[in-house]
Amino acid sequence: MTFGDDELYRDITGFAQDTPTWVRHATEVWTEAGILVFGALFVVAWWRSRRGDTRAFAIAVLAPVATAVAYVCSELLKSGFAEERPCRAVAGAVPSLVECPPAGDWSFPSNHATIAGASAVALALALVRRAVIWLTAPLALLMAFSRVFVGVHYPHDVAAGLLLGAVVAAAAVRLGTRPVTRLAEAARASTAPAVRWLTGPGPAAASAVPPASSYVASHRRR
Repeated sequence: MTFGDDELYRDITGFAQDTPTWVRHATEVWTEAGILVFGALFVVAWWRSRRGDTRAFAIAVLAPVATAVAYVCSELLKSGFAEERPCRAVAGAVPSLVECPPAGDWSFPSNHATIAGASAVALALALVRRAVIWLTAPLALLMAFSRVFVGVHYPHDVAAGLLLGAVVAAAAVRLGTRPVTRLAEAARASTAPAVRWLTGPGPAAASAVPPASSYVASHRRR
């Protein structure tokens, strides 16, 4: 199977070889470490949601689950298309910056790009702030581009991965929000300390503490 972007692959990998050493090393690190960054952002989303309403908490919990579902979909597609890696298949290309994955580790779509696209969308939904997409989208695009830059994917692999991840994550969050919200409500009603800590106190804890202005006003009246 071919999508006819061998020339673009050769251009990008040739450009990569001409970049300064620190750029190549930074990209080699980012192409794997980017997943850890998204993982850390999932933890931030979960922690913030512990004091939010139950629906917000449910979406924060769903975010990494939706990303995992997108990854599984990517793996299933890989087996169906069985596209050879460009670092082995493209004639006249420069050597890849990282070791070419073994035969049988197929190229289309890119798992990394799928995870990046899913994470970007899921985090934007979990943190409920439009500005978040201005952080997660560039991170996802950089991760996707890095897979071509280091020579282990075609451009069409990462484009398909980004799209697949975004669509699957959005669908998974939409379909899962209602049932997971019900589960979260039950968990927040639990008497088990570990469960209560994981789900958080919800907005009730914040409302239970009187605002400082009310405290000051009550003392003035005395």
